[in-house]
Amino acid sequence: MKVLVYSEYFLPSSGGVETVVLELARGLADWSRDGPDAEFFDVTVVTQTPGDSREDAQLPFRVVRVPGFWKLVRLMCGADLMHVAGPALAPLALGFLLRKLVVVEHHGFHVACPNGQMFYEPDQTLCPGHFMAWRYAKCVQCNAKVSGLRKSLKLLLLTPIRRWLANRARVNITPTDWLAGILKLRRMRTVLHGIPPGPAAISSAAPAPTFAYVGRLVTTKGVSLLLRAAELLRKEGFEFCLKIIGDGPEREALKSQVAALALEGCVELLGHVPNDRRDEALSGVGTVVMPSLAGEVFGLVAAESMLRGKLLIVSDIGALREVVSDTGLVFPAGDAAALASCMRRVLEDPSLAPSLGSTARDRVIRLFSLDGMIESHASIFQEALLP
Repeated sequence: MKVLVYSEYFLPSSGGVETVVLELARGLADWSRDGPDAEFFDVTVVTQTPGDSREDAQLPFRVVRVPGFWKLVRLMCGADLMHVAGPALAPLALGFLLRKLVVVEHHGFHVACPNGQMFYEPDQTLCPGHFMAWRYAKCVQCNAKVSGLRKSLKLLLLTPIRRWLANRARVNITPTDWLAGILKLRRMRTVLHGIPPGPAAISSAAPAPTFAYVGRLVTTKGVSLLLRAAELLRKEGFEFCLKIIGDGPEREALKSQVAALALEGCVELLGHVPNDRRDEALSGVGTVVMPSLAGEVFGLVAAESMLRGKLLIVSDIGALREVVSDTGLVFPAGDAAALASCMRRVLEDPSLAPSLGSTARDRVIRLFSLDGMIESHASIFQEALLP
């Protein structure tokens, strides 16, 4: 079976979508050689991300970068099935016009929210679902705050088109049941993201209990909220360290906030840490905090941290709650005092992090298998070809 995987973003860009697409394409290529079925997969990844052709040559599948319109059409015509990572308009529209089999994997809320984040900018809170409730004036108001009125109107007008096209795909895949309940599309299947297996990170002794945040430094991730929670605990006299691992447009603002809250002694902004050095950066960390305000559809960082045997403290956004379940601590999104309360529990009970961290690792190994993810996609693709 010739499968075209279309992803706007791919290596060398880094992020959750890029990681999932890489593992899916590589897994399908490997599965095609080692799988018990006579069917095999000839995988081509098409992306709008520029890259190094020499590095692409090391991958077990073909990579086509920044194709022109007619080249994209030829690639689609030559494929038996197209897998689209996110409801990108151009490939969905072409797939519909060319009458191709299309499977869409949703990595965001783009068919149910014009900004794709379910984040209401005026209040800086999780959106209650204004678009799906036909409160379009709220959508315009939300996005105009950041992008201006013209772009806000464009986003609003394109969302129903994107949704219409996704509803005509053969299958719509989501990584959590919670996201499926938000998107409410036709022919939906939940396939949990798979995490590559690996040993638990070796923890080294730290001079004080250590928390960490790992991810992009953007408003929706709630890092500012984490700093406010840290300030509350410092005022209560608790001693701890907090590592902020990641980069993004909020970095300078967060650096200023650290200084304003007098947290220089306990908060360390490490910037971007490559994956091959991530275990080292987290070696003294017992607890990873994900204080997200919106935008989470799975929480790849949560699952990766759980595999490392870390305790997770997450906001009660449905996707994070579904991934972590009862192996972590959950607090109401946006509530700094509640987050501080969860962190206080960890500081007051040194046995909590290793105990729940071990349970979290067992959960990831049991449920978030990379082989299981690949097998599920392979089955969906094979079913899609049936008459």
